[in-house]
Amino acid sequence: MFYCPTRIIFARNAVQKAKSHIATLGKRALIVTGKNSAKQSGALADVLAVLTESCVSYVLFDSVTENPALDIVMEGKSVFLQNDCDFVIGIGGGSPIDAAKAISLAAANALNRDELYNISAFKSVYPILAIPLTAGTGTEATQYSVLSDPLTKKKAGFGSDLAFPVLAVLDPQYTITLPFKVTLHTALDALSHLLEGLYSNQRSPLVYPFIYKGIASIIKFLPIVLSQPENYPAREELMRDALYGGMVIAQGSTTLQHSIGYPLTSFYNIPHGLANAMVMEDIMELYYPAVQSELDDLFSYLQMSKEDFFAWLDSLSFERKIELSDEFIDKAIPQITGSRNMALNPLPVSEKQIRTILANLKK
Repeated sequence: MFYCPTRIIFARNAVQKAKSHIATLGKRALIVTGKNSAKQSGALADVLAVLTESCVSYVLFDSVTENPALDIVMEGKSVFLQNDCDFVIGIGGGSPIDAAKAISLAAANALNRDELYNISAFKSVYPILAIPLTAGTGTEATQYSVLSDPLTKKKAGFGSDLAFPVLAVLDPQYTITLPFKVTLHTALDALSHLLEGLYSNQRSPLVYPFIYKGIASIIKFLPIVLSQPENYPAREELMRDALYGGMVIAQGSTTLQHSIGYPLTSFYNIPHGLANAMVMEDIMELYYPAVQSELDDLFSYLQMSKEDFFAWLDSLSFERKIELSDEFIDKAIPQITGSRNMALNPLPVSEKQIRTILANLKK
């Protein structure tokens, strides 16, 4: 089965080209974003222009930070309801778009803070428009929202078909101004999604073409973008690869790779894509006996070996080791083993194996 109810517009000047669709979403939008990227990229100005031309009013909620907290979602819900908004626009990386999804659901279902992960309470949703400014999460084409609780230092996600955006508008031009590390880390997140599409025990051969094309493209174009950040055709490829990654995990979700990445982000503030990449090799080695045929077919398509792939990863020179404490490992293990992603591993994974992977991250 393949399911993606989101209308996707992918082009230069995509917001303007999506004008007729945006105008049908409602009469008053809550724009959910952070303080800087929507302005710096030009995306916010483009959206405001289209809303004004379409006689759609708006309220700006720009309080979202990286790894959106439950309290920010509750604040956004209040702003949405107090201003009689009737649809949500998420502009940014994964954080603003995930927050926009949660705000829409919270407002539509009168959810309190403790109900944000209770998908049985989700009965309706206000329309969601997603405008990504990074090439990584693919959340514009998924039913997932990942939120953080500062009180427990827990980062976790929920999945509901109601959280699929009605409309996703992608313009690679918005990624031109991304810093080097954001470009790298978000691309590694997209790579994680594509690989986990092969790992998941819910994997579907229907998305293998996305996986193969996306991984091959990242291997080819990520080094180009890192050395030539204003190379539009290469940026376009990476944004498309991230979209493929989102469409892939929308079918089969993610696995242990993400389960381990979440506490690394919550406790050490490691960017999400980097956290996934730090354990990418260990996860592939762990899973290889269960998905050998899938990975062998992938590497045959890529015309490289597993070792060649690891060498390519090494060439990116991202951080692999951190000052990891035994206390953190003890706290992280229950979060990891209790995450919903663990049910999707292609083979049984023991606490000892998880502990070994975490220990390998120590400096």
